[in-house]
Amino acid sequence: MTNSPIGMGEQGQAEREKFENELKRILKASEDKGILMRVIGSLAFQMHCPQFGHLQAAMGRAYTDIDFGAYSKQTKQVTDMMTALGYKENREVFIVSEGERAIFDKPEAGLHVDVFYEKLDFCHAIYWKDRLEVDSPTIPLAELLLEKMQIVQINEKDIIDTIMLLLEHPLGDIDHEVINIKRVAAICAADWGFWRTVTMNLEKVRALAHHYPQLSDEHKAKVEQQVKDAMTRIEAEPKSMGWKLRARVGDRVKWYKDVDEVG
Repeated sequence: MTNSPIGMGEQGQAEREKFENELKRILKASEDKGILMRVIGSLAFQMHCPQFGHLQAAMGRAYTDIDFGAYSKQTKQVTDMMTALGYKENREVFIVSEGERAIFDKPEAGLHVDVFYEKLDFCHAIYWKDRLEVDSPTIPLAELLLEKMQIVQINEKDIIDTIMLLLEHPLGDIDHEVINIKRVAAICAADWGFWRTVTMNLEKVRALAHHYPQLSDEHKAKVEQQVKDAMTRIEAEPKSMGWKLRARVGDRVKWYKDVDEVG
């Protein structure tokens, strides 16, 4: 994968299975110890898209790490468990993030695990409160969609994951095997900046989906319709007063946080 963007490049089946098997091992350990951890990132999309998950490998989407969302009240339990599994924690990341993020490495195996406590906070914040219990083994589908759509400088790997999600799952107002667009719309209606980034990226997904030869015309049309329906629902949601006031300012003032990626 030399000279490829992060998360993109040819990846052999054995390497992919290494990540998938290690994820299962960590999930089993967490379940045995009563630790609530939910998968996010590329492997979450793979797990929750059994019909279209093959598109990751077909479209050059590679695994680079294993990511989880968790609650801070179980920080010590997570650290103890990961240590027992042979990982070493990067304490500097935990300290600098004020306990919001932990990184665990097993360099001899080429494995890197990221745990985000209470929220995923990059360009925009996605909060876990009362949501990690909703789905398993991943975060809910609404949050999976937002995880990708909150990235202002969105990458091809994020586009691919989103295409898979939109092909696999319908939109609706519930969480079980459905992308809860009601929740997505409510979050966007309360925060103009989040709305700006999400709608901008949904449009990018719609446009870029047409350029992938791995997708059939039927699949491209489905992505187009899913994005159209999502945008319609988001736009129809009544906006807060704060949203309306911020909308008057628009793009003249930066609406997102810059992201300093931790290695």
